[in-house]
Amino acid sequence: MRSDTVIRIAGEAIYTTLMASGPMLILALVVGLAISIFQATTQIQEQTLAFVPKIVVVLVAILFFGPWILSKLVDFTFHLLDNLHNFIG
Repeated sequence: MRSDTVIRIAGEAIYTTLMASGPMLILALVVGLAISIFQATTQIQEQTLAFVPKIVVVLVAILFFGPWILSKLVDFTFHLLDNLHNFIG
């Protein structure tokens, strides 16, 4: 296997990972920012106030974006395994 093929496969893997984790990370970032602003304005410094809503939002995002994430991962895996004979020889 040539080095440019390995780099291309690694790039596709990183891109797929970012696409699969992106929606949950962006929603957690937005909720964390909103809670931080709320904590700064009300001067409430409770640590669980920051974690519980982010966990709930990420779980809801997994339920909402789960089928799309699964299809992206299955497509990448199918493409990788379908072209395995090209990568080996």
